[in-house]
Amino acid sequence: MTAQPSLRTQHPYYMYDMMTAQPKAVARVLSEESDSIADLAERLGAIDRIHIVGIGTSWHAALVGEFYLRQIGGREDVRSWNSFEFCAYPPALGPSDAVIVLSHRGTKRYSARALELARSAGAYTAVLTGIGSAARKDLAQLVIHTSIPDQSSAFTISHTAAMTCLALLAIELGARASRPGAQQLKSDLQDLPLLIIEALSLESEVRKLAVETRDAQRFYFTGWGPNASTAYEVALKIKESSYLATEGFQMEQYLHGPFVATHEGCVVTFIAPPGAGYSRAIQLAKAVNETGGLSVGLVELGDADLSNVLSRTIELPTVQEFLTPLLYLVPLQMFTYWLAVESGRNPDTFRLDDPKHQAARENYEL
Repeated sequence: MTAQPSLRTQHPYYMYDMMTAQPKAVARVLSEESDSIADLAERLGAIDRIHIVGIGTSWHAALVGEFYLRQIGGREDVRSWNSFEFCAYPPALGPSDAVIVLSHRGTKRYSARALELARSAGAYTAVLTGIGSAARKDLAQLVIHTSIPDQSSAFTISHTAAMTCLALLAIELGARASRPGAQQLKSDLQDLPLLIIEALSLESEVRKLAVETRDAQRFYFTGWGPNASTAYEVALKIKESSYLATEGFQMEQYLHGPFVATHEGCVVTFIAPPGAGYSRAIQLAKAVNETGGLSVGLVELGDADLSNVLSRTIELPTVQEFLTPLLYLVPLQMFTYWLAVESGRNPDTFRLDDPKHQAARENYEL
């Protein structure tokens, strides 16, 4: 199965098509992968330690997965790993361990090595990967498919689909452990495709923000809980697609040092649904305003307190915090796309259309 261009004449880059195909991809995961995910949850019931392994965007999904499995699934034994670190400094592995490797296309060397390492140690292995990917499925005892092939190097659809798989897994584990709220979350998750459509409908205001901020000196993104990873991910996407100076931070970490480098010409975006960091976000937004930086927030629809402080806001539908990494990332992906377009960049190429970067690529293998 391959992606079909949607509006190629108006949107010349695959990244746009991948973003707008996300509702269908999530709906497919919910309808077609639930049985395999239930099988994985059953197998994890006999496992003492769970390792979720990924690199780049897949590591960001692994961080969200760790949060989900701990908070919803009740698995205190779960840990997310950067796949290089997992291979370079591996934990003691054996039959009581499960290693879940996340890989968009299955081509990254350290993700493949992680599977080899886990399988040779006798650990249970599973892989979450794209349909038709090159992942070493022979090394996995279970394969769960995320999405159609992501045709842009700025991964979007495969990332959202992978997080959806992890959300389903956490809910399944939570239900089996009689965790409070697990069944309600399972019901709420079924609304995700429609919620993503709503988030995509914010494109005009997101594009306006990209036009307004394209000449910024620096972009900072902050979040907490499951949305610390959202901040890391959008910063990565901007670097990949626009090559601009940007960083993503856990919100409190941003305050403890990096905030000193905030000044006029900086855009600071708060990923700020209601939650443990909300009151802190209000304090920090006020501080950003004092520096001359532009404060932007992704907030819940009807938000009053934080919106009154921020310079710009993007309002999203009201959902449980559990769903916010899946929903709040969507307008940030769209912002990334339009920032690249406004900056005259091709977001699909991983900068390999630049002869210097093409030459640089001869020195390393991903």
